[in-house]
Amino acid sequence: MIRLAGVGKRYGRGDFVLHDVDLTVEPGHVVGILGSNGSGKSTLLRIMAGVSHATTGTLTGTPRIGYLPDRFPAGQRMGARAYLRHMARIHGLADLSVIDPLLERLALVGGPTAPLRTLSKGNAQKVGLAQAVMVRPDLLILDEPWSGLDVGTHAILGELVAETRARGASVVFTDHRPQVVHDHADVVHLMNEGRLTAESAEPTTRIVLRGGGSGWAGEPGVRHAVVEGTQVVLTVEIAAVDAVLVRALKDGWSVREVAPCSP
Repeated sequence: MIRLAGVGKRYGRGDFVLHDVDLTVEPGHVVGILGSNGSGKSTLLRIMAGVSHATTGTLTGTPRIGYLPDRFPAGQRMGARAYLRHMARIHGLADLSVIDPLLERLALVGGPTAPLRTLSKGNAQKVGLAQAVMVRPDLLILDEPWSGLDVGTHAILGELVAETRARGASVVFTDHRPQVVHDHADVVHLMNEGRLTAESAEPTTRIVLRGGGSGWAGEPGVRHAVVEGTQVVLTVEIAAVDAVLVRALKDGWSVREVAPCSP
């Protein structure tokens, strides 16, 4: 399907934001990339989608791609239907009858004639999602797709991901929340400071903390730490749970939740 080998990226003479990324996406798989904001997730997806070029390494494979960026460019005068028809023609899609049913399924507020510039972030996200899936891509690339969507549309997005996999195509998506990634992905990778690693199959525990002092980067047994408002959500290896809790209490953190992560 698509393979990245030793892919690195930097802008100008700045530091590398991606380091030696190796990733193979097989047909019929859903790959979730878990990482905090600024970790390099969006840069990686832009390279996979062909809208940015790697500084080092290689990318092989030429699947038909549908891509939803992290920020959909919605500030345009044309309506949702007109925009999607324009994009369909660019992609060589002859059957335009899929557009209205797709917008109806996504419950676009204002309907298919709603001007893009009047849409909320969540509804603009729906148009971006429709643009990505309407071409029936071999590889569907979604950057933080659940972000900004209303709760009702979360389930529809999950269905679209499952339907894409069921017809033998692949999906790569990112999110900063471990539960979302594990709920929808067959394979999970972790992105941290531009480095991609495969998540171990060993069971983990979710620990939610509030308050406290220093961060958790590099702490033994902590696979991932995500700041969510006033809380920090840790994904911790089973063997390290006791030590992490002892350190958290010693450093003044309040333990809000301890629960097994979903497989």
